[in-house]
Amino acid sequence: MVNLSIIIVSFNTKDFLEKCIKSVEKNTKGIKYEIIVVDNGSKDGSQEAIKKLPTIPNLRLIENRTNLGFANGNNQGTKVAGGKYVLYLNSDTLILDNTLSEMVNWMDKNQKVGAASCMLKGKDGSLQGTGGYFPTLIRVFSWMTIQDIPGVDFLIKPFHPFHGKSFFGKGESFYLREKELDWVTGAFLLARKEVIDEVGGWDEEYFMYMEEVDLCYRIKKAGWEVWYLPGWSIIHYGGKSSTSEFPLLAEYNGVKLFYKKHFPSWQYPILRFLLKLGALGRIVLFGILEGKDTASIYAKAYREV
Repeated sequence: MVNLSIIIVSFNTKDFLEKCIKSVEKNTKGIKYEIIVVDNGSKDGSQEAIKKLPTIPNLRLIENRTNLGFANGNNQGTKVAGGKYVLYLNSDTLILDNTLSEMVNWMDKNQKVGAASCMLKGKDGSLQGTGGYFPTLIRVFSWMTIQDIPGVDFLIKPFHPFHGKSFFGKGESFYLREKELDWVTGAFLLARKEVIDEVGGWDEEYFMYMEEVDLCYRIKKAGWEVWYLPGWSIIHYGGKSSTSEFPLLAEYNGVKLFYKKHFPSWQYPILRFLLKLGALGRIVLFGILEGKDTASIYAKAYREV
């Protein structure tokens, strides 16, 4: 029996993908695993490179002709996965130590947990945001306006606890302690296969960004817990399949879709107002700090929201 099915959705990340797979092989001991690569129509030779890795045991490749998105790719991998657990893993990551085996053992001992993630670090060792709380209106208001003020996160549980551009600190201390969260990152999301099947898999209406929030929402609604476990860590290079504009616009649109699905309809206009308010403030602030290119991205977000 396979303990763990590792599903990697890739789009034009050949060099990172090869290193990721090799890091899994090098550092994963004590469990039976399989690696399922779902390639979304890469044009950089990714598919050919995977076919040249015959020494990697239990490695299979699903070849898509076009980019079907992150959620769709994860569902394709899940359908053929034979493991008790599934790990949704970004291609631009490196597995360290025996993280996968040890986290599977932790899940075995914590039967109420449906999904979990570990600490993500950049290549320079810096911490990355790895999860948070569901984006209620008060949390979206905080995210869009006052969240960077010291102490606000203690009063309003943050949708995004990590403040990458804050003058007052990035909030890395949030990710130093083990805790139950509402959602964890899709870059490394370890889940019970039975739970993914129970909630119906990933929602393919999300092309990229916010789909892990939606998945964790349904996991928690089904009565399972979601945990962040900083006792283990991996390296995540980040942003290797998208432009700087795309993540912002995709997240804004993803939050809108999330509200349409899970919140009362009267909240949706308020959400749009808060997103526009935040985009407008960022046009001014980042236009001054970073220049017109960044300001134009937020201007586009303001128009599209």
